[in-house]
Amino acid sequence: MKRGALGAALALLLALAPPLLAARAAGTIEEALRQRVAELRAGGEVRVDGARIAARRLIANFYGQREFRPAWTRLPRRLELLRLVESSRADGLEPGDYHERALRDGLAADAGPGAAADRELLYTDSLIRLAYTLYFGKLDPRQLDPRWNFARTLDGIDPVHALDEVLHAPSLAKAVEAYAPRLAAYRDLKQALARYRAIAAAGGWRRVRGGPTLKPGMRDARVAALRARLAATGDLSSARSADAGLFDPALEAALKRYQRRNGLEADGLAGRRTLAAMNVSAQARIDQIRVNLERMRWVAQNLKGDYLVVDIAGFHARLTLGGREVWSSRVVVGRPYRSTPVFRATLRSIVLNPTWNVPPTILEEDVVPKLVKDPGFLARNHMRVLDFAGRAVDPAGIDWARYAGRKLPYQIVQAPGDDNPLGRLKFLFPNAHDVYLHDTPAKALFEKPERAFSSGCIRVEKPLELALLLLDDPARWSAETLRAAIATGETRTLAVKRQVPVLLLYWTAEARADGTVEFHPDLYGRDATVLKGLDAPFRFSLPQRNRD
Repeated sequence: MKRGALGAALALLLALAPPLLAARAAGTIEEALRQRVAELRAGGEVRVDGARIAARRLIANFYGQREFRPAWTRLPRRLELLRLVESSRADGLEPGDYHERALRDGLAADAGPGAAADRELLYTDSLIRLAYTLYFGKLDPRQLDPRWNFARTLDGIDPVHALDEVLHAPSLAKAVEAYAPRLAAYRDLKQALARYRAIAAAGGWRRVRGGPTLKPGMRDARVAALRARLAATGDLSSARSADAGLFDPALEAALKRYQRRNGLEADGLAGRRTLAAMNVSAQARIDQIRVNLERMRWVAQNLKGDYLVVDIAGFHARLTLGGREVWSSRVVVGRPYRSTPVFRATLRSIVLNPTWNVPPTILEEDVVPKLVKDPGFLARNHMRVLDFAGRAVDPAGIDWARYAGRKLPYQIVQAPGDDNPLGRLKFLFPNAHDVYLHDTPAKALFEKPERAFSSGCIRVEKPLELALLLLDDPARWSAETLRAAIATGETRTLAVKRQVPVLLLYWTAEARADGTVEFHPDLYGRDATVLKGLDAPFRFSLPQRNRD
C-alpha cells in the first residue's frame, strides 16, 4: 500500500508539473523583464545580440503598464512581424534597421527566461521602429533644413496605448500599414520601386554610346541600343524591329515619351542631354524613388483635405479640394543660387494689379548694378524710389555707384502694369521667406522643360483659374468680373474664401496611376543627403515632448 500510494503521488506530481513549471517560468520572465526595464530606465545603452534598443522610454512604459507580462509568446505573431520587416523594402527601407537578422534568430525556442525577456525587447523595439518610420520617415527633415515647419507630431496618439492596440490587432500587418501614408501618390511610387527593382534584377539596361545626335530617319549602329534602352523601361513596346538600325517613327514616338517623363525637351532627338539621362543606372533610379518615398512620409500628415502643392523640382502646382485635384499648372521656380524654400503656410488673400517691391537681394545684385550703368533704367520700367517711410526720393540725386555691393537705404517699387514682373495677380500666404505665387508677363518660359528662372517666388501659368477657385464666390466673381476688376488697373486685395494650406515641396520622382514614372532634375542637389541618411544607422528623432 505504501509503495502504491507513493507511485500515485508521483504520478499526480508529474501530471501537475507542466502547468506548475509554466507558471514558474512565466513569473521568471516577468522578473527578467522587470530587470531589463530597470536597465532601460537607467538611461544606458541596452543591446540584444548586438542590436541596440532604441525606443527605451516607450518600451519601459509599455511593459511597466502591462506589469511586465510578455507580449511575443506566440510564434505566429513573431513570424508576422518578421514578414513585415522583410517587406519594408517595398517602402524603400532597409530591413536591417528593424533587427531583421536578430528577429529571425528569435524565432527559435527560448533558452531561458533571460533570453525570452531579451526577445521581448528586441521584437517590441522592431515594431516601434517600423511604425515610427512609416509615420514620420526615417530621417528628421528639421535636421536637414532648419526652416522646416511641416507638422511632425503624434497627433494626439498615446504611444503606449497605440502599441498595445497594434499588438492586439487581429492582423499585425494591417495595424502597422495604417501608419504608412495613405496617399495614392505613395502607393503609385511604391509600385514604381518594385518595377525598377525588377528591371535591375533582370540586368538593368545597357548604356547608349555617345556620338552625334541620333535623329529620325537616320541609320546608325547605336539605334539598336537606343531601342533596347527604351524597351527596358516600357517606353517602347519591343526592342525588336525588322530594321533595328533605322530610327523609325515608332522609335521617335517612344523617345518623345521618355523625354517628357524625364523633364527633357520632347524633340525626338537623342542628343547629349537625353543620352545622359538614359545612361543613369537602374540602381540610381531606384535610389531616387526611395528618396522621394521618404519625402512623402515627411509630409503625409499635411496632405489631407484642401491643399495647394507646389512641386519645386517638378515645376508644377496642383490644387486639391475635397480630396479631388481640381486645378494644375506649370510653374517657374527659383534658380539654384536663389532657391525656392520648402515650407508650409496658409493662403490668405489675392492682390489684383500688385506693385512690386524689389527684394533686397535683387536690388543689390541686379538693379543697382544696372542703375550704375544706366540711370534711365527706372523710368523705362515704371519704377519709383521711396524711403522707408514711403516718401518719394528723386533718383537723380542718388550716387548709385556708392551703393554697389552695399545695402541700399531706399525701396524701389514698380507700378502695376503689363511689364510688372508679378503680372496682374499675386497670391499671398504670409511666411518668413517673403515668397508668394504670382502671375508673370514672361509666358514663354512655361514652354521650357526646366523652369528654374525666378528669384525664389513661384510664377504661375494659370493664375486666373486659381484665383476663381480660391475666391469660391461665383455670385460675385466670375472670369469676366475678375478680368474687369483687373482691367481697371486699381490695386486691390481680396480675402479668399478657400484659405488653403500651401505646401512647397521638392520631389524628384513621381509616379502616376497608369504606371508612368516621372523623374525630375535634382535642381538644388538635395537627393544625395537624403539617400545617405536612408542608408545610415537608424535613430529616433521624435518631437520634443515625445522624445525617446
